[in-house]
Amino acid sequence: MFWTVFILVSCIKTLYIPSYKSTDFEVHRNWLAITSSLPYTKWYTENTSEWTLDYPPYFAWFEFLLSRIAFYFDPEMLKVDNLNYSSWQTIMFQRLSVIMTDLVFALGVKSCADHLPPILGKTADKHTGIFSRSNTLVILLLSNAGLFLVDHIHFQYNGFLSGILLLSIGSLAQGNFMLASVWFSVLLNLKHIYLYIAPAYGIYMLRSYCFQSSKDGSILWKSFSLTRLVSLGIAVLANVAIAFGPFIHSGQLSQVISRLFPFKRGLCHAYWAPNSWAVYNMADKLLVVAGKQLGLLDSSSAVASMTGGLVQDITHTVLPNISPLATAVITLISMVPALVKLWLSPHSVTMFLRCLVLCAWSSYLFGWHVHEKAVLLIILPMAILAVVSKQEAKYYIITSITGHFSLFPLLFGAVELPSKLFLHLSHSLLATQTLTTTSFCKLEKLYLFLSIPVFLWCEVLHSSTGLDTRLPFLPLLLYSLYAAVGIISTYLRVYRDFLLT
Repeated sequence: MFWTVFILVSCIKTLYIPSYKSTDFEVHRNWLAITSSLPYTKWYTENTSEWTLDYPPYFAWFEFLLSRIAFYFDPEMLKVDNLNYSSWQTIMFQRLSVIMTDLVFALGVKSCADHLPPILGKTADKHTGIFSRSNTLVILLLSNAGLFLVDHIHFQYNGFLSGILLLSIGSLAQGNFMLASVWFSVLLNLKHIYLYIAPAYGIYMLRSYCFQSSKDGSILWKSFSLTRLVSLGIAVLANVAIAFGPFIHSGQLSQVISRLFPFKRGLCHAYWAPNSWAVYNMADKLLVVAGKQLGLLDSSSAVASMTGGLVQDITHTVLPNISPLATAVITLISMVPALVKLWLSPHSVTMFLRCLVLCAWSSYLFGWHVHEKAVLLIILPMAILAVVSKQEAKYYIITSITGHFSLFPLLFGAVELPSKLFLHLSHSLLATQTLTTTSFCKLEKLYLFLSIPVFLWCEVLHSSTGLDTRLPFLPLLLYSLYAAVGIISTYLRVYRDFLLT
C-alpha cells in the first residue's frame, strides 16, 4: 500500500504546480541565486533582496545543490539582481524540487511505518480500524493536508525536513541511537526551528542510551557510559563543525547567528499563529477598549500596535510587554514537567514521542515570533501517536482539523478556496475513517462545528459586507482566536494525560 499511496499523493501534488505561490517562492529563488552566484563568505551578508538567507548552513548548501540543476531549467533565475523572477521554467523547477525532495519524507514515513507499530502495539489499545496500524500511519502522514497547503501551494520544503525527523524517529524505533542523533543533528543544521524538540531528544538519549535501568525501571547511576555520551556528542558536534566551520574560519559566525535569530521581528508573526500570545494580544486590545469606556484610560491612549497583520515589534498598552527572554523562560518552564516525566519513563519510544509533541507544542504556544506553519511540528508526530490509543486518536483529529484550519489565511485568494477546502476535508475524512477514537463529547462537537460559521464569515461574508476595507485584519483574528481555543485546550488535556500515564 505504501508506494500506491505515495504515487497517488505525488500525482495530486503535480496538479498544484500552476497554483498560487507566496513570497516564500521568491525567498527560495533568491537563495538559489545567492548560493549559486556568490562565494559562501557572502551568503549571509548579501541583502540585495529583502528576503535574505536566514536558514542554517546545511540548508544553504541544499539550495546550492538545487541551483546546479536549476541552471538547466532557466539560468536567469540564478541572478541575484533578478528580483521577483518567475518564468514558467522557474516555477516548474521549484515546484518539482519540492515534489522530488518529498521522497525523503516518504522514506521517513516508511521507516516509521515499518518499525514503530510493533513497539507501539505493546501498550496500545486494540486497533479496530479498517487498515493495519502501519497502513493507517502511512495514510495519515502522506495525506497530511498541512504539507499540501504549505509546501505545494504556499511553497516551502517542510516535507523534506519532516522526512529527516521521521528517519531519526524510525532509527530510535530500531534502537539505533547513534544514527538517530546523526539524523537529528543534520536536521538542526538544516532548520533551527527543530530546536523546539531538542530537549526531548537530549533527555531521552541521555537517560535511555547512556544509563541502564533496574527491573523496576529505576536508574542505575553506576551504569553511566561516558563512551556513549561522548559518541553522541561527537555525532552532533561533527555536524555543527561541518556546517558552521567555514563561517567560523571566515569570521562570520556572529553574522550567521544574527540572521538565524532575528529577535527584532516581533512577538507574533504576520498571520498570528493561534497560540497564547494571540490570546494575550487580544486581551490587551479588549482591556484598552474597556478602560476607555470606563474612563480608566485616556481616550487618546495609544492602541497596541499588533493588529495590523505586520511583522514588527509589538507594544502592548495595558498588559506588560513581552521580551524574547521572557518567552524563552516561559517555554522552558512549560517543558520541564514533560521532560521530568520522560526521564522517569526510560526506554519507551512512545513516551519519547509524547514528550516530543509536548515540547513542540510548548514552543508553539509560548515561543517568540512563532510561524503558524510550525503547527505541523505538532501534528505530524501526533499522527504516530494516533495509532497508539483511542484517546490520542481523538486528540489527533481535533488538533489536525484545528491546526490545518488555522493555515487557511496563508491562501487568501478566492481561486485557492476550493483547493484548501478539498485538502482539509479530505484529510479530516481519512483520519476519522481510519482511526478508532473515543467518543466526542458535545462540547468537542460544538467546537468543531463552529469552524463552519468562522469559515463562511472569513472567506465569504466579510468581504461581501464591505468590512474588508475597514477591518482587513478581522478574518486573520477570527481564524487565530478560534484555532487558539482548540489548540490550547487540547494541549492542556494531552499534557495532563501524559503526566498521569
